[in-house]
Amino acid sequence: MTNAALAEAVGLSQSACLRRLRLLERSGVIRGYTAIIDEPADRETVTVIVQITLDRQTEEHLSRFEAAVRRLPEVRECYLMTGMSDYLLRVEARDAADYERIHKEQLSRLPGVQRIQSSFAIRSVIRERG
Repeated sequence: MTNAALAEAVGLSQSACLRRLRLLERSGVIRGYTAIIDEPADRETVTVIVQITLDRQTEEHLSRFEAAVRRLPEVRECYLMTGMSDYLLRVEARDAADYERIHKEQLSRLPGVQRIQSSFAIRSVIRERG
């Protein structure tokens, strides 16, 4: 959204709106901006939701796991969870064989992994709400 459109939507002048926007950025209320890019239609991928349980949940073990998972480009999202598993990951793969490679060569080698449960998504119902 442009600053002019935002200013009009909230009923401020453009300069006042921009000034408030910069204050929100500096104070950390606005932490950044994101562009969501659609995958080309000819590039089919599968989405796999992966639940990971660690053998220990100490701060050191959580930190080592998180540092390692950040280095995996196929892992698109990672959440520390409550409940039965410690982490929930969204993994993108070319197909089931590619996910098998990711599972064997990357996920199973992450530090402290005790159990991996994988579920293949059938289709996306809601991806992003703006």
